[in-house]
Amino acid sequence: MIDTGASRPGWGVLWMVVTGAQFVGVTVLVKSMGTRIPAPEAAFLRYVFGLIFFVPMLGSLLKTRFDRQLWMMFTIRGVAHTGAVALWFYAMARIPIADVTAMNYLSPVYVTLGAALFLGERLALRRVLAIFAALLGTLIILRPGFREIGPGHLAMLAVAICFGVSYLLAKLMTNRVSPAVVVAMLSIIVTIGLAPLALMNWITPTSTEAALLFGVACLATGGHFTMTLAFRAAPLAVTQPVSFLQLVWAVLVGALFFDEGFDVFVVLGGTVIVGAVSFISWREMVLKRQAVTPNPSATKV
Repeated sequence: MIDTGASRPGWGVLWMVVTGAQFVGVTVLVKSMGTRIPAPEAAFLRYVFGLIFFVPMLGSLLKTRFDRQLWMMFTIRGVAHTGAVALWFYAMARIPIADVTAMNYLSPVYVTLGAALFLGERLALRRVLAIFAALLGTLIILRPGFREIGPGHLAMLAVAICFGVSYLLAKLMTNRVSPAVVVAMLSIIVTIGLAPLALMNWITPTSTEAALLFGVACLATGGHFTMTLAFRAAPLAVTQPVSFLQLVWAVLVGALFFDEGFDVFVVLGGTVIVGAVSFISWREMVLKRQAVTPNPSATKV
């Protein structure tokens, strides 16, 4: 069994900062591509390129003993992640980077609900109130009736749920296998799942689009790996607040490079969600339970 003792909070924070920076880089590259390449195809190519990085890990992967339960966990996670990735690429090309980043913070809330429903964790009143606060943050971002809610925003609501399922399982699997195996298996299964969706409406990418997707693969693969290292190094109550930096970076990048402006409601809503998620993780640490809520920086492709 892999040792997951959370005894290095400094390293956990560092790995989460590195993870957040890499995932912001992913959003920038995907945003730069535009909408010419269909979302499922773009996601598929990102994962095909990402498989290159796992060739050195084949030895470790082949030595891993997979029982029926582990195979089921990997499969369910792969299916959920496949849907989330395709929808994320769709939303990223259509709504501001800050909106995508802020709404990604909802995933840990869904994980908390999932832990209560499927893992038997008790939802104390404090955690219920934190969940309601996070949902309030979502309403602040979307502002139904005061702004247009497009397909991209609706896609992100589904993305948060699917990523929540994926990272709940990821946290559980880090107790049984190495980070390299967790990330490698995700890449293999998601690549297989996206292939038929990509082939349904294939558009040959240009060399520039292929280069951008290769860059996405590099940053996303690195982000998944450093995120898994952070899971093992420190309590999530320590690393959770660090994730707010990702929203700050996303707002700055969107304003400086994509002329998206500064939406104070998106920042306010994101802050409310981050605060709620951080409180949930802090309570888990105080109660000396193993935290199962993944850092929202992880909820990317």
